[in-house]
Amino acid sequence: MKKMPGYFPRTQDFLSSTWENYKASKQTDRRVKTGFLTILFADIARSTQIYETLGDSSAQNLISACLFLLSKVVAQCQGKVVKTIGDEVLCTFSNADDAVKAARAMHYAVDQMPVVDKSGLFPPNIRVGIHTGHVVIKGKEVVGDAVTVASRMVGLAKQRQIITTEQTINLLKPEYQAISRCIDRTTIKGKTGELNIHELIWEPDATDELDSPALSVLIKSRLKLLFRDHSINIDQNRPSVTMGREPHNDIVVEGSRVSRSHACIEYRRGRFVLVDRSTNGTYLLVNGKQGIVKRVETPLYGDGIIGLAQKVNPDSSDAIHFTIRP
Repeated sequence: MKKMPGYFPRTQDFLSSTWENYKASKQTDRRVKTGFLTILFADIARSTQIYETLGDSSAQNLISACLFLLSKVVAQCQGKVVKTIGDEVLCTFSNADDAVKAARAMHYAVDQMPVVDKSGLFPPNIRVGIHTGHVVIKGKEVVGDAVTVASRMVGLAKQRQIITTEQTINLLKPEYQAISRCIDRTTIKGKTGELNIHELIWEPDATDELDSPALSVLIKSRLKLLFRDHSINIDQNRPSVTMGREPHNDIVVEGSRVSRSHACIEYRRGRFVLVDRSTNGTYLLVNGKQGIVKRVETPLYGDGIIGLAQKVNPDSSDAIHFTIRP
């Protein structure tokens, strides 16, 4: 019989390769686990504006510093960072209480970040989404329905918010359940029926505890605007005020840099939001820190000063003063 050079070596190589692939698949199978975890996404809000204002290098440094700070908080709260994705961090916790503790600590930590010199920006704000459920753990990856729902929660969150599901609320200790409120119902792709969506209140000046009296105070909050000798109250009876250079606005500020319909303040479920619609932005002076809001919205708290397209101080003739009180 004529010999076939190289046939048996190739067969041996094939069998060896098949055996190695089989062993690798078994090792992979052993690494795949299931679990019941609380998933938390934290996202840096207004990252596009940060890049536009600071430039790529400085913006990346700021976002990296913020993500490092968030990761540090996760470790302190017995959580695990799975990965960072651009301006977002994905992490897991063995129980819902630790996740909520971390979410609140994240907001406080970011608030303490120093303002970037000459940036015109406040420290970055974040938004957090949380959900608890069954997951599949593949090595360092975590996948499954709970991850999908948590991702949807952070997508629903506004900056400075913590949004979660009723399933997670039901697992929390009473202390955390007391600072939650149901704000909406929504559908999630791939899931039947609607989910109750809850916000967890973390800021002391919003409310320390959302029992009925405190919630009543929150809902009845009022924002008073003072511009020169003109004052306006914003509340549930008058839920919005417009500002700009055109006469149709509630507050008219003249100036070539001021847009026709520059900005507005809206009352939403007991909170007040500044919405900028301008070309040159709206400046905020709060607690001695001046920042700019441009083509986005930001919540208002306490006392402060608003400037349309210009930095302001308490004595500026175009300063719009605001005060929020129960």
